[in-house]
Amino acid sequence: MKPQFVWNTYGDWVLTLVDTYIWDLTGHWVGWLDGDDIFTTDGEWVGKLSRDSRVIRKRAASRPPLRKDIPPKPPKPDLPGRCPLPPAFAELTFSEIDVMEEDPEVFKRLSDMRPDMGEG
Repeated sequence: MKPQFVWNTYGDWVLTLVDTYIWDLTGHWVGWLDGDDIFTTDGEWVGKLSRDSRVIRKRAASRPPLRKDIPPKPPKPDLPGRCPLPPAFAELTFSEIDVMEEDPEVFKRLSDMRPDMGEG
């Protein structure tokens, strides 16, 4: 599968999408795509993949509950070492945010919605 690059509004390459799996720049699997919805490996909804390959969500979006149907960890694909120039980005409305600009650590932390280890 050909990789798709995911950017922030500054034009920085922040993630790579291969098939429906999302990888960070260090080669770790950090999430997946279901339709245009993006989820972390904990099952937490992050936002939507925009047409110009950014992670966008409504500023006041209510988050759905954690997904329990998390796909199994995929084998690591051959990820690119560099990327092309970013596309021209559409202007965001006030009601939208670029998740990777506002919260770049979203894929690096455990979801606060995740059940505790002791809960069954």
